[in-house]
Amino acid sequence: MKLFAISDLHVNSGGNLERLRLLTPRPDDWLIVAGDVCEKVGLLADTLGLLAAKFAKVIWVPGNHELWSEGDGHASLRGLAKYEALVAAARDVGALTPEDPYPLWPGPGPATVIAPLFLLYDYSFRPADVPLEKVLDWSAEDGVLCTDEMLLSPEPYRSRIEWCHVRCRLSEARLERAVPPGMQSVLINHYPLRQDLVHIPRIPRFSPWCGTKITEDWHRRFNAAVCVSGHLHVRRTDWLDGTRFEEVSLGYARHWNPERGIDAYLRQILPEPEVPPDLIALRAPRGKR
Repeated sequence: MKLFAISDLHVNSGGNLERLRLLTPRPDDWLIVAGDVCEKVGLLADTLGLLAAKFAKVIWVPGNHELWSEGDGHASLRGLAKYEALVAAARDVGALTPEDPYPLWPGPGPATVIAPLFLLYDYSFRPADVPLEKVLDWSAEDGVLCTDEMLLSPEPYRSRIEWCHVRCRLSEARLERAVPPGMQSVLINHYPLRQDLVHIPRIPRFSPWCGTKITEDWHRRFNAAVCVSGHLHVRRTDWLDGTRFEEVSLGYARHWNPERGIDAYLRQILPEPEVPPDLIALRAPRGKR
């Protein structure tokens, strides 16, 4: 039994959905889907249902694209109402969401809590000399503006910052109850939990929309064996304080090789995979960097 992860399926992009249908069934394994499946509630349900038929359990967290207010008959849903509709759609096809009890990993290895999170961002992933009120101007100097500014409503909250901070407080309290001393965890969030994990050299000024500094020590506080994220469309593995950080994006059609098939882009999360000898030198060592 294995736990796999992937994110940023963007099933409305360049044949991604058709190729996802060819994914090899793994009826004994679990799958994490770490956000940015699509923008439409109905298409999210169809995609998670497709995956639920191939895996023993599917665990989903939303990305920013799911929260956009556009698309099908749910276009009038905004902010929290859109999120609640997404959760209901995922539950209808048997997928676990951030609003469900955190499951305990039943496979090999130490006792592990699997914690899907919905945390958003608060623009704190910015240079220290850029004040919050100037962060959009700073990004715009490099021609960068996230579509969230037009399509991701925070309603009924006053801002995405407020919504982010509410979600962080709720999630922090849940994790404190769910991960007792001696128990390890897998933390799942669409956005990376630390600013130093944001590796986007092509668009470095996109970082304000990539997470919150509130979570920078959560991997230590909640004894995370692995932290899973997406959003960046830059697949990589990092080690910090003995925790493995996995960015598991598939991305738009231009970001991956369809000839390999989506199976090649599933990342094994548990048990910790064996690393081929020729790749050991390419991975950052365990411990502090």
